[in-house]
Amino acid sequence: MEKITEFEKMRSEQMYYFSDPEVAADIKKANLLCARLNTMTVFDDDYREVIRELIPDIPDSATITPPFHCDHGNGILLGEDTFINYGCVMLDGAYIHIGKNVKIGPHCQFYTPSHPKDFFERREPKETSYPISIGDDTWLGGGVIVCPGVKIGARCVIGAGAVVVHDIPDDSIAVGNPAQVKV
Repeated sequence: MEKITEFEKMRSEQMYYFSDPEVAADIKKANLLCARLNTMTVFDDDYREVIRELIPDIPDSATITPPFHCDHGNGILLGEDTFINYGCVMLDGAYIHIGKNVKIGPHCQFYTPSHPKDFFERREPKETSYPISIGDDTWLGGGVIVCPGVKIGARCVIGAGAVVVHDIPDDSIAVGNPAQVKV
């Protein structure tokens, strides 16, 4: 039986060591690309080249406005015509799927990692990552935090500053900490 790598564990919701050389090298590559990206604007000639190196499958119609930070970049899957405003953080140990025509306000944060609950285990460089999914035509106001494993449906509005800890169904308006569906 072939041994599964720490990187493969990371992408499949298993406990993995983020100190693993393959995982650490991927984080280093993303950090260097983010640092480069964060010295430019979306109007710079080489913006598209750098963002595509960071997020390989980014559609030409999608925009991420620097500054931007992520752990890997290759775990971010964006739909057509998606716009991500200034100061976004995407910790993409697991995949972050963002649909078409999504608007993400400034300083939104997407966290896929979850550390062990046991404090002895937490001392080790290990965690588990759970995917995040945002449906088509959804709008996240400024400062929204999306926690590990959350699915936000299509055509939703998530109010500024909301902390989304549970799934949000299609066609909902959710606000607060923790985010609660209001409509």
